[in-house]
Amino acid sequence: MAGWKFLTNHALVLCLIAKHPRITAREISARIGITEKATRNIIKDLEAEGYITKKKEGRRLKYSFDPNMPLRGETEQGRAVGDLLEILGWKRRRRKTPAPEQTELIPS
Repeated sequence: MAGWKFLTNHALVLCLIAKHPRITAREISARIGITEKATRNIIKDLEAEGYITKKKEGRRLKYSFDPNMPLRGETEQGRAVGDLLEILGWKRRRRKTPAPEQTELIPS
């Protein structure tokens, strides 16, 4: 089945960023099998559309993404990118909920 794949390179890059926020473009390109330039262009696309953000940490970058962004395409309307990423092995982090306030009972 060489020649085609089910997921686009954009989806694969986003999946790797979601699973490994400190991954480099070089590492992404090696895993996917595309050039580093193509990887950087995909990262620019994802950043321009608001799917990912980059933050400088020392000499490296840390990526974050918004799992609530919609999937692009007519047939995927109403589905979030996080839904696809969960299928591909990304683990959604549970938000820590604050402990309910304890009320002091005063005897009457």
